[in-house]
Amino acid sequence: MQTEVFVVDRVVTSPGKGRAFVGAYLAGYAPGARSRGMVLDRILVSPPIWRDDEGNTVTATWRLDGVSAWWDMTRAGRGDPALRDWWDGVAPMIAERSRSMAAAAADVDGLCDL
Repeated sequence: MQTEVFVVDRVVTSPGKGRAFVGAYLAGYAPGARSRGMVLDRILVSPPIWRDDEGNTVTATWRLDGVSAWWDMTRAGRGDPALRDWWDGVAPMIAERSRSMAAAAADVDGLCDL
């Protein structure tokens, strides 16, 4: 069985922009992510309410089929100006953002032994 690698995008939206950011992410970012081999696992929104006076933390978790798929996705995204342009276009909706990679705890030893 292939070890899954997870890509976790965490975005803190500007006040009142949570719903718009999620819509833009699903419409504008997700199709390209899928074409790079990513499978959307879930999007979580905290707090679980849209408010005009505060932002939301949006956490999108994507699955990839192993380290090779992660490298393929990474290479495809780095050279894609449309991806950079998309992030630049939604920048006014974002207070901060980060990306991390993860795996299930039971899989980490196997990932270390490559």
